[in-house]
Amino acid sequence: MKIRRILATAVAAAVTTPVLLLSAAPAFADAKSAAQTQEKPSIAELEKAAAAAQTAYDAAVAAEAAAEAELEAILSDTAPLAVAAKAAATAAADAATAKTAADQAVVDAKAELAALPGTATDEEKAAATTKVTEAETAAVAADEAKTAADAALVEANDARDDERVAAVRKLGQAQKATEDALAAKTAADEALAKAKEEAAEEGEEGEEEGDCVPEAKLTTVVTGLPSVVVAGKKVDFKLRVTNGTDKTMDEVFPFAYVHATDKSGLKDLDELVRLQWSNGSKWKTVDNEHYMDAISPLKAGAHADVKMRLTIDASAPAGNGVTFVAGDYWNDNGTCGGTPDLEGYEFLIAAAGTDPGKVDDAKPGKTEPNNSNLTPQTGTSAAPTGSLAATGTSSAVSQAALAAGAAVAIGAGAVFVVRRRKAGSHA
Repeated sequence: MKIRRILATAVAAAVTTPVLLLSAAPAFADAKSAAQTQEKPSIAELEKAAAAAQTAYDAAVAAEAAAEAELEAILSDTAPLAVAAKAAATAAADAATAKTAADQAVVDAKAELAALPGTATDEEKAAATTKVTEAETAAVAADEAKTAADAALVEANDARDDERVAAVRKLGQAQKATEDALAAKTAADEALAKAKEEAAEEGEEGEEEGDCVPEAKLTTVVTGLPSVVVAGKKVDFKLRVTNGTDKTMDEVFPFAYVHATDKSGLKDLDELVRLQWSNGSKWKTVDNEHYMDAISPLKAGAHADVKMRLTIDASAPAGNGVTFVAGDYWNDNGTCGGTPDLEGYEFLIAAAGTDPGKVDDAKPGKTEPNNSNLTPQTGTSAAPTGSLAATGTSSAVSQAALAAGAAVAIGAGAVFVVRRRKAGSHA
């Protein structure tokens, strides 16, 4: 049951919140209200979104598979552009061979013309000259054919390579789309699962909340905690838990929370304050988050005392502190409840080496040490005097008193949202 520590944290915040910020709280709340009141999507809406995400993911997977198959086909030697490129390569090779042959024919024709004897007739000379001319013409044609074939080969290779690059890019885009679709699907599934889990928890809590009731006759009282605690000293006191009802409580869990500030009320000193309780064999630290061990059982009209110890580090400055206590019970039959309020016991923190003299025990509400060297801090104009002049301003103590009052004001209704814990879990 987390309600106790939630309340204690809220009250502690009140101790350290300046009056100016407190006065600005309504405006701040108004500024946040629009965002806070935005409705969460329903489970039906989340289910629809998850189904859409699944459909998109399935489509992306199919598109990726198609792109991969398309690339495999395009890379094949039987792909149309691959076949065309191969044919263009053959044609270019044939054109090159033809050009070589034509060039050689020109060489042969010229050699033949040059080899004619001086006795050659005019007809023989004319025939040889004509052969040279025809060979040269054929060589020019062969060269043009080779140039055209080479250009066709370049074009065919470019077309084939462009198609392959486009297919690789398409597959990469498909893979990225699948990755994005999977991320969206995962997020949608997680959102749906979380919403269902929260709905289930709310359903369980709704069933459980009705059994938990405020019980004013379950009381928690602190005794022996001085109203002034000197830094560097250990203070032992007791927390008495009393079952004032006429029925046995099967398990009663004491709860305590300690909070401290410097004399301005603005600087948190919690790290310098240590609250412990004893289970009879060893001391355990109160971590402001969990209950102490259960008192099992606490019979009707009976009480139990829990040994407590408060230690303030010697380096702590003068300031103010408050210890909140409460108790909650759980019965084997499933019923539960607790003290309606968080009881706050305020104390002053005196700097190390200070001698406060004789002081009264801390009382719920206003702390007024019974010491001739101290002026009771009862209003905003009061100021401490004497050896404890450094313990803090009255405004800081007033804030602590205000916080204690807040605990009383909100505590009565808080028990109705108490969540009954499952067996073995009381945190």
